[in-house]
Amino acid sequence: MIKDTVPGRYWHTLDDGRIQCDLCPRYCHLKNDGQRGLCFVRARQGDELVLTTYGRSSGFCVDPIEKKPLNHFLPGTPVFSFGTAGCNLACKFCQNWDISKSREIDTLAASASPELIAKTAERLGCRSVAYTYNDPVIFLEYAVDTAKACREHGLKSVAVTAGYICEEPRREFYSYMDAANVDLKAFSEDFYHKLTGGHLQPVLDTLEYIHNETDCWLEVTTLLIPGHNDTDAELHRLAEWYLDRLGPDVPLHFSAFHPDYKMTDVPPTPPATLQRARKIALDAGLHYVYVGNVHDAQGDSTYCPGCGKRVIERDWYQLGEWQLTAGGHCAHCGHRIAGVFDERPGTWGARRLPVSMHEAVEHSGP
Repeated sequence: MIKDTVPGRYWHTLDDGRIQCDLCPRYCHLKNDGQRGLCFVRARQGDELVLTTYGRSSGFCVDPIEKKPLNHFLPGTPVFSFGTAGCNLACKFCQNWDISKSREIDTLAASASPELIAKTAERLGCRSVAYTYNDPVIFLEYAVDTAKACREHGLKSVAVTAGYICEEPRREFYSYMDAANVDLKAFSEDFYHKLTGGHLQPVLDTLEYIHNETDCWLEVTTLLIPGHNDTDAELHRLAEWYLDRLGPDVPLHFSAFHPDYKMTDVPPTPPATLQRARKIALDAGLHYVYVGNVHDAQGDSTYCPGCGKRVIERDWYQLGEWQLTAGGHCAHCGHRIAGVFDERPGTWGARRLPVSMHEAVEHSGP
């Protein structure tokens, strides 16, 4: 049986009777019964905080792992993807606003227990399950329970997140994640304050924590928005911090913005901007820098830092030439390519397979 509402973790009662949510740095204060935090899914119920969307989803789909995007984590394999609704940031440029900003219960029409998700992902031949579409931080209890079930079925867990989370829940959440792509939305506190309603430093803290304190494979994405976070000066600062704090081997993705939500007056990101950003990051010393949301086979492919030759060819989400030997070494010079690699790549390709959990129940068995 799936319960929509379960007790939430990471909160405490203030002296004046209000409940403070301690999951993310927003620290929402909930005074009245039924009041929700900004994320929409965490609410006060009586004298406790609850998660209101446990076991409910905005949809399920099998994607290529490269779509998350993760280029160095089990390339070519299928990943079972799902999300819920709501978000703990208020990005004016949200590219997935119909889900992350949803306040409609119809968005959560699909439902599945953690065990059913794991069984279905395994039956469909997936190597991993991704908590995505909206930020899994806000449905931490559901994500962690699903990750536990996935481990029992030999599946990896992948978080696609903005990294906006407090220290204690961060430790729990990432102890169950095998890979993460974290959005670094800009390298400016002013940008975070004005365009996301959040702050930059907690995200930087999350990035350093994942890289330095966990075994979770990390990749990072920055959506480049013309006129807002794409100057040479900001990109140089980002690359310098990245090299100093995360090192050269954490892949960085620069992704193209498309006008959406509350920023329809901003033009799409020109491909030249992505190429300029990629060059700045590579020149700064980063080894693996990619472009996304545009067709750029060169910017999608992986090159060996040792000899400069292409070791993984990508065209959108389709893999081509594969020049890695066992253990993820360059077939040309033997340099170890950072990442989590099988001996051979997967063959899922660019397919997207929507999944009906009603049908999955019939296949799940006892």
